[in-house]
Amino acid sequence: MSRKLSGILNSMHEKNMDALIAVKPENIRYLTGFNPSSFSLLLLKDEPVLFTSKLDIEDASQSSKVPVEELKSLKDIKELLKGKIGIESSMTVETYKKLSNNFKANITDLIEVSRMVKSPDEIKNIKKALEIAEKSFEDVEFSGTENEAAAKLEYNMMVRGSSKPSFETIVASGERSSLPHGTPQVTEIESPVVIDWGAVYNGYASDTTRTIIETDKQEEIFNIVLEANKKAVSAIKPGVKTSEIDKAARDVIEEYGYGEGYIHSTGHGVGLEIHEMPSLSQKDNTTLEKGMIVTIEPGIYLEGEFGVRVEDMVQITNRGNVLNKLSHKLTF
Repeated sequence: MSRKLSGILNSMHEKNMDALIAVKPENIRYLTGFNPSSFSLLLLKDEPVLFTSKLDIEDASQSSKVPVEELKSLKDIKELLKGKIGIESSMTVETYKKLSNNFKANITDLIEVSRMVKSPDEIKNIKKALEIAEKSFEDVEFSGTENEAAAKLEYNMMVRGSSKPSFETIVASGERSSLPHGTPQVTEIESPVVIDWGAVYNGYASDTTRTIIETDKQEEIFNIVLEANKKAVSAIKPGVKTSEIDKAARDVIEEYGYGEGYIHSTGHGVGLEIHEMPSLSQKDNTTLEKGMIVTIEPGIYLEGEFGVRVEDMVQITNRGNVLNKLSHKLTF
């Protein structure tokens, strides 16, 4: 049995759980190695079993680290559920109703918590995804329309080995750069332009943001954001609370009088999903540990004018180790 599975089972026993049901594809992949393309269910007990559809049974049998059975009906699994059963917070009400059998449900994020600390292989995959993303970015000339630039960037990543973009690529320019999640439009690129993009390699994601600037005012705001980024990175080390990292970045921006323009958290974990635990926010007090990989992405958004964001990926070793190689300051 893998170390990941053993760790989850030990945590279940500590919480007196009789079983745990995982249906989230990323959690199934994390624990079994199988990447489901249709609904699958991992029943975690002393002898875990993966249930999947007839469409995926052959693939699952070849890649899963646990025994595989065909999922014919949730009613069959329902009969196996007795006692205190852990369920994911992301499980749909529909699935829960089909499985509910008068057991005591315990909503748990045990698997997501386990996923926060990455293994050497996971770190290797994330670094490769980041390498693909950054090299792909360097080959894009940000002219023409936002849509064209986003398409070129995504094409470059696919050619270099990314299975897909890790999320819908953001290319937002001019006044639209003040939209933190502005999707590309068929409009000519203006300054500044915020690009937020990532690749996926062996299931693992990267996430980076750069802002290409032009005017003196844009450079002024960029320098503040970059200072906040570096302040947050310098505060990272094992044992520090995530809220302290958020505060380090936020304090810089507030000192310059732009606190109201910083409208999101400072970062998040990255792995099989683009947004994972922990959240580097004012309300999250997760303790940082070696092996975590998080983003640091402060930003200032001036409504009706423009926005700037600088995002790096940081591995926690004895300190914050920035994984990005791409320059922060980019100009037209």
